[in-house]
Amino acid sequence: MRFSSTAFFFLATLSSVIATTGDKCQVEIVRAVECDRKTRKGDQISLHYRGSLQDGGKQFDTSYDRGEPLSILVGQGSVIKGLDDNIVDMCIHEKRKIIIPPDFGYGSVAMGPIPASSTLIFEIELVGISGVESPKSIVEKSKSDASKVTNALKDAITSKISDGINAAKMLLFESDSDGQEHNEL
Repeated sequence: MRFSSTAFFFLATLSSVIATTGDKCQVEIVRAVECDRKTRKGDQISLHYRGSLQDGGKQFDTSYDRGEPLSILVGQGSVIKGLDDNIVDMCIHEKRKIIIPPDFGYGSVAMGPIPASSTLIFEIELVGISGVESPKSIVEKSKSDASKVTNALKDAITSKISDGINAAKMLLFESDSDGQEHNEL
């Protein structure tokens, strides 16, 4: 059977995406908030956080003890990748719990009280976005609404992967001009 170069590239890309999906950060929305303006790359934001080790739960840092939130630029690499990537699309007063594997944290390097190859847990609350007025009241979304959004995302991703596999099958079928029988994907 001959693979078209497009089909081969698609399958290689798809397997790469599927292989890396399990190694990403896990994000739990602890308090979902409705808003008109969410964080985006380049925003100057203020957030409170509590960082702890997944192994043993020992807290290694917190902004609460200092009495003032951390101020950073979103998406500019001023914090570890696992945190930087997962503070986008947040509303002011939203809370998230982010579990960050070593590859998105400090990797195989020890950093102060954080041992090498540690999985980190950050509990964060967005306090403000520079230039955006803080809401006068917090309109929380129910947990069931957050679950619905999460489930809808899972369904959409599953559907896209299925569509991609079907497209790859069609490309393989259309590029198979020798008429011989072959094993399916």
